[in-house]
Amino acid sequence: MDAYSLFRAVAIGAGATFGMDLWNFLLKRAFGIPSLNYCLLGRWVLHMPTGRFRHASIAAAEPRPHECQAGWAAHYATGVLFAVVFVFVVAPTTWLAQPTFLSALLYGIVTVVFPLFVMQPALGLGIASSRVAHPTRARLKSLGTHTVFGAGLYGCAVALHYLMPAG
Repeated sequence: MDAYSLFRAVAIGAGATFGMDLWNFLLKRAFGIPSLNYCLLGRWVLHMPTGRFRHASIAAAEPRPHECQAGWAAHYATGVLFAVVFVFVVAPTTWLAQPTFLSALLYGIVTVVFPLFVMQPALGLGIASSRVAHPTRARLKSLGTHTVFGAGLYGCAVALHYLMPAG
């Protein structure tokens, strides 16, 4: 792993996360489908140093200073981490030089495991959103969002390939 490849992986992750945010913005504006409140994500993250990793309801948990900023930072850090893992662990050989759509898309889909089985239960939403009003809708939205993330990995890698060819 060289510094230039790491920089590219970080840029791809940030770009794919931004693409996911655009998708969620479109869903909210066009169809009234809300996204995760990143302030609540920040609340969850900021409770972790106190040893609290699970909540019956993150919305009812004590608010923390700067939770919105922490939530957005955690959101982008997660997207970048997912991209770095993909580039250096899952597809380490030539993917940066020759990005493939299918591998990025499938990886994006696989990353939905994290919110469904780690984050949502820890926030008090149940395994795979089982405690929300419309669990199937929430699951499909998570799957769609992570599919868009995977497509974003590919799209950002192709864009970087043309803007900054691999050394």
